[in-house]
Amino acid sequence: MDMDDRLAVLIQKIKLLEAEMLEELGKKQKEFLYEVAKKRVRFQETAVAAHKKFLKHVPRYLLDASLRNILTAPIIWSIIFPALLIDVTVSLFQAICFPAYGIPKVKRSDYIVMDRHYLKYLNLIEKANCYYCGYFNGLLLYIEEIAARTEQYWCPIKHARKIKDTHSRYRKFLDYGDAEAYATRLEKVRGDFDDLKPKSKGVRPVPEAK
Repeated sequence: MDMDDRLAVLIQKIKLLEAEMLEELGKKQKEFLYEVAKKRVRFQETAVAAHKKFLKHVPRYLLDASLRNILTAPIIWSIIFPALLIDVTVSLFQAICFPAYGIPKVKRSDYIVMDRHYLKYLNLIEKANCYYCGYFNGLLLYIEEIAARTEQYWCPIKHARKIKDTHSRYRKFLDYGDAEAYATRLEKVRGDFDDLKPKSKGVRPVPEAK
């Protein structure tokens, strides 16, 4: 079995795992009495009533908060300003450059997800914190995917050293030290985004699993 065949087998396994994960998520929805429709989460009334029993109102939440958390909170929130700046900058970059390179754009909403505010057992401060964490961590994933597709176009070469984690496009990169492949396959690899394009009208591409 050659490399392409092994990759095809691995991709098939990933798809099976994704299907299994979706099945497990469906079980959780039934267990905790909610459904997701058009990006909105709706809980059954019995679940909402149960949530409210565990709600810690803001005054009690602040009284119970540690001094360490209160003092460091402004530092954490101050990072929102550079985050917003890089969000705008990177989004503008892909809006201008990706069409020029023929690279499919990264859909922001696939990575930045805001849905924890539907939980009735969270108070306003907790919801704000969840908004922040969901935005910031989603933003990092969004930027990583844009960077990954950019790297595939400009420098699709694997590293010689082992790295802790790889992005979604890394498997398509050329082997380190393979000069012949770089000379003969560079253009093919830098344009190999067929897996991100819709296979039929009305079907949206699913981001690759790592």
